[in-house]
Amino acid sequence: MTTAQLPFDPRAFDEAKASPELRAMVAEIERTAPRPVERAATVADAEAARREFASGDFPLGPASPRAELREIAGPGGPLRLRVFRPRGRVRGAMLHIHGGGWILGSPEMNDPQNEARADALGLAIASVEYRLAPEHPYPAAPDDCEAAALWLARHAREELGADPERILVGGESAGGHLAAVTCLRMRDRYGFRFRGANLVYGLYDLSGVPSHTAFDDRNLVVNSGSARWFTRCFVSDERRLRDPDVSPLYADLRGLPPALMTVGTLDPLLDHTLFLYARWVAAGSPAELAVTPGAPHGFDLYPVPEAAAARARIAAFLERCLA
Repeated sequence: MTTAQLPFDPRAFDEAKASPELRAMVAEIERTAPRPVERAATVADAEAARREFASGDFPLGPASPRAELREIAGPGGPLRLRVFRPRGRVRGAMLHIHGGGWILGSPEMNDPQNEARADALGLAIASVEYRLAPEHPYPAAPDDCEAAALWLARHAREELGADPERILVGGESAGGHLAAVTCLRMRDRYGFRFRGANLVYGLYDLSGVPSHTAFDDRNLVVNSGSARWFTRCFVSDERRLRDPDVSPLYADLRGLPPALMTVGTLDPLLDHTLFLYARWVAAGSPAELAVTPGAPHGFDLYPVPEAAAARARIAAFLERCLA
C-alpha cells in the first residue's frame, strides 16, 4: 500500500503572501522596464543588448576592490576568475557562475553577494568569466565552467587554502543552468561530486516549458520571446535542445549533490525549477525547493524582504553543506 504525498505545498504559490515592498517593486518593473523583445541571433543584436543591460535599471552590484583576478588555462585560451577570500578562516571553496542568458553579464555583477557570502561562510569564491554567445556558442560556456570547476577541485588547497572536500557550485538564471551542467560533467567525466549546488531561477529545458508564455502580457524582465532569443544565441542547432548536456532536465540525475532550487511565482522560468526539482528528487538526489510568492525573475537582487529571506535561506543551505 502506498502513502499519498504532496510534493508541492499550495501555500508556497499563494501570491497574496507577497510583501507590500515586493508588490511595489513588481509594479515599478512593469512601469519602467522595457518589454523584452525577440531579436535576431546576431553579434550586433547581442552587443546592443549588452549596452542596454549595462545602462539599464537592473540592480547590478558595484565592483568590489577586494576581488582578486586570477587567470587559469581554459579550453579557448586564458580563463579569468574573480576570487573573493573570506576575512577569516577559509573552510571551503565555491564556483560561482553569473547569469545573463549566456549572452550578457560578467562576474562583477555579483560582487556584493559573493563578497558577503565569502565572509559569512568562510568560503573562497571564484566567479568564472565564461565566453559569451553568440560569438562563442555552445559548448564554449559549459567548457569554460568545467575548466574552472576542475581547477578548483585540483588546486583549492594550494591556491586558495580551502578544503578540497568542501567545494560548492552555484549560479543564477543562465548561471543556474551552467551550474547544473557542471555538476553533471564533473560527475560523469571525473567522478567528482560537489558538496552542494545553489541553483537560482535557472533554465533547465531549452526546448521550452509552459510557464514561458504565462506572463507574456506583462513586463517581467523575461518572456517567451527573450527566452527563445537567448536559446538561439546559445545553441543554434534546434535538434540539440534536449541533449542532456544542453538541457539537464533530460540527464541522468542520480548521484548528484544536495541542491537548493530558488524561484519566484511570477518568473516565466518557474517551470524549469519545478520540473528539475521533481526529477532531481525522483532520481534519489537530495534537493530543497524554495518558491517565493509574487516574485519575478531576479527578485533576490532588489531591496525587498523576500530577497533578504532568499539570501538567508541560501546561506543556511550552504552552511549545512559545508558542515
